[in-house]
Amino acid sequence: MSNMKIDNADPVRPPGAKSPVILRTISDEEAGQRIDNFLMRHFKSVPRSRVYRLLRKGEVRVNRKRVDAEYRIAAGDEVRLPPVRIDSEEESGRPSSSLTELIERAVIFQDKHLLIIDKPAGVAVHGGSGMSYGVIEALRASRPRETLELVHRLDRDTSGCLAVARDRATLVALHGLIRNGGMHKTYLGLVSGSWQLGTKRIDAPLATDNRQHGERHVRVAAAGGKDSVSVFKPVQFFGSLATLMEIDIPTGRTHQIRVHAAFAGHPLLGDDKYGDRERNAELKTHGLKRTFLHAQSIAFDWPGSEVPFHVSAPLPAELAAVLDAITTVKRRAPTRRAAPRTEGSPRTASPRSAGAARPAASPRSAGSARPAARKKRPQR
Repeated sequence: MSNMKIDNADPVRPPGAKSPVILRTISDEEAGQRIDNFLMRHFKSVPRSRVYRLLRKGEVRVNRKRVDAEYRIAAGDEVRLPPVRIDSEEESGRPSSSLTELIERAVIFQDKHLLIIDKPAGVAVHGGSGMSYGVIEALRASRPRETLELVHRLDRDTSGCLAVARDRATLVALHGLIRNGGMHKTYLGLVSGSWQLGTKRIDAPLATDNRQHGERHVRVAAAGGKDSVSVFKPVQFFGSLATLMEIDIPTGRTHQIRVHAAFAGHPLLGDDKYGDRERNAELKTHGLKRTFLHAQSIAFDWPGSEVPFHVSAPLPAELAAVLDAITTVKRRAPTRRAAPRTEGSPRTASPRSAGAARPAASPRSAGSARPAARKKRPQR
């Protein structure tokens, strides 16, 4: 079959037909997005797992070279789109009504440019890895006239704020903010043990290994890893059992918080991949059924107007219940012995003990009402 060269046009083909090989030249408007996202838009009815298989096998080429899923296409790039058969069953497949309703109810902010979802734990942001559909497929099914794209990603087990762009210009602008460190994403995580490192900036490059069955494993790699920075700040101590942390991530690598927490010697509780099995089993008895990680807030200044934007999502009830449960069984945290104060020396405030009351900024208790998300509507 001879190659067809089509510039900036999507092919129209009947169900069950196999597409020809297409050489697509990337326009200025398309530049800057990841190749996997570009392919998802082109092969709209192809399962995500098949798209990634095309990339792994080298059937998709950019400028005649193999690329990985994270490659960002540039204006003038020539992308080879391989022949793909679209089965009629896949054409008719769509997310269930229960999933689309769940995701629509999870919208906590929207304007003409942006959606913010309080993503439920257990729902993937996109289909693949054993799930046919995720947040983005559900939104596209319920809003078929819109052009919706994920601004960033969350792990399946992670709950909380997820940004979805409603137009191409917003997607490009927010991706630029992320690359330049202008988007501030804050998480709440419960780590194993008593954190005695204070506010700690962890700057440790990360590399991703592909293991059997396509499962990804991320590790700290001084050579060849991508720059990755996480800032951990203790919020509340639960003796020697656990510490509630506020975590900011100037960078957003796959599994970044989970790997950096383990690297610091305090893995996230409930994390089956990078965590402490014995401590995870102990926390299960207190109701923890998943990785304790929640995307609490997103904040940035809109590019161009510099209008500040902030939105937050409260800690889910099931995680707040875990905090309440371990409050009654917390162990005594190690404390530093204060030096004796000599007469006339200035009095210094002592650190809060492990049994002190929870700070006002801490998550709500399991029985309290769910507060509305704080947000500032951007004025574009």
